[in-house]
Amino acid sequence: MFGKMMNRYYYGKSGKGDYTPEDLPQTRWQLFWEMLRVRFSALIRLNLMYAVAWLPVIYVIGRGILLWYSGVVNLADAQAQMEAGEMTAEALAQLSLSFNEALKGLALQTLLLLVPALAVTGPFTAGVAYITRNWARDEHAFIWSDFWEAVKGNWKQALLTSFITGLMPLVLYVSVAFYGGQAAQNMLFIVPEVICITVVIVWMCSLMYMYPQMVTYRLRYRDLVRNSVIMTIGRLPMTAGLKLLSLLPAAICAAVALFTPYMQYALIALLLYYVVVGFGLSRFVGASYANAMFDRYINPNVEGAQIGRGLYTETDDEDEDEDQPAEPGA
Repeated sequence: MFGKMMNRYYYGKSGKGDYTPEDLPQTRWQLFWEMLRVRFSALIRLNLMYAVAWLPVIYVIGRGILLWYSGVVNLADAQAQMEAGEMTAEALAQLSLSFNEALKGLALQTLLLLVPALAVTGPFTAGVAYITRNWARDEHAFIWSDFWEAVKGNWKQALLTSFITGLMPLVLYVSVAFYGGQAAQNMLFIVPEVICITVVIVWMCSLMYMYPQMVTYRLRYRDLVRNSVIMTIGRLPMTAGLKLLSLLPAAICAAVALFTPYMQYALIALLLYYVVVGFGLSRFVGASYANAMFDRYINPNVEGAQIGRGLYTETDDEDEDEDQPAEPGA
């Protein structure tokens, strides 16, 4: 029974006719779900390999969360001691002030450590971008050999991209802390604060197009960044929506951790999600949308570039007619 079920999953139901061009997906939505179904198990294998590159990031973030949680527990214990009369209100206020200062230092330290940790992931992200780009447009790719080929061919641009990405959370934190404090005295400081926040958001959203472009076209780095930013701004609602969707598991985990007593279980579930499939699934969704945007804005201007890979077109019918044997007497 199990064998029949697996055969049906991989090969389809028995008794169906031959596969024809009309069976090809006719919309991007159909193509996405069909490729996700076909490639899901391979996507898990790819993700397990890719997750190794994210271990330094996981360690840095996990360390920061554990230290923060330890401080929160100590502060809660001090609050309980004050209520029991074992600590004065002044001592608790001093402890709270020390905790806030330590929290700022911890945040800055964590963000500084994230810069090299995130920089390491760049070349490997280029490899995953190549694999998921091919899968998203119904093309074959070898997980191991094609992955490393893409890493070797794009590591310079990918490393620069991930290094800048690693700087972005630090830039956001410093700009909000500095300009936010200055804005309390002069409202004009809100302007540079908003500019810094906007730059960080646009950069993080443009990564959806940057890595797929990197492994698809030969572009100078400034052209790569320019194209990605233009597409991000031009398709901002959809791009931002997909970026927020990729952060949904983390948002759910944060909500469970903050409003329920099951913080440790939420963190374990989030870790398992990203280690098993989360990173690769996010890249696959981004690659599917990026392919559509390339067909709309870039490929029509590139000589010889094929548009609509993986989708049904009228030329598929023409190619099938050419392959048919001639009728007797024709």
